Amino acid sequence: MSGFDEEIAEEIEEFDAHEDVPEAILKVSSITNELDIAVAAWHEDGRWTLGLLPDPTDIAQIITSLKSQQTNGGAIALISIDEEFFILIRVLGAHMWLFLSDVTCALSYPVAEELLEIADIPMPEKDEDTNPIGHIDILADLGMNGMEISALCDDFELYPDEQLEAIANRLGFGDQFAELLEL
Repeated sequence: MSGFDEEIAEEIEEFDAHEDVPEAILKVSSITNELDIAVAAWHEDGRWTLGLLPDPTDIAQIITSLKSQQTNGGAIALISIDEEFFILIRVLGAHMWLFLSDVTCALSYPVAEELLEIADIPMPEKDEDTNPIGHIDILADLGMNGMEISALCDDFELYPDEQLEAIANRLGFGDQFAELLEL
């Protein structure tokens, strides 16, 4: 048997071994992958400033980072996880708003589950429909209302990074967002 055939046989055996693993262990890993992005944005001196956040899966650290970047309009985190869903977090003074584009992702992704815990939102049922959850009007005072965010969530043709790019464009920092992420 060639080396290639042996590798394929080993991979098939590894795949088959996962059939007996409990569902809880099969949850998607919280390890950051190259598809995950997290960008902080804040409005200062009449212009937007953006920066990459180091770990898109660490919600507590992201909130801490946003608190340190607060200006008059507060700070926003735009997070995309595994090309599956996006998260918006906004911190303004002592107030914090959280938004998740698909509540059912909390069943498979620890970062989404953590967001629901912080927001004190119950976990979805296994058969629940994919719906956004949280503060839908999180960006209304910045020019993007809840209906627009909801429409983006309903557009299954767009990947989460594209949805976030649309949000960045609507808020006025789309070019900076695309440049930062090299889109």
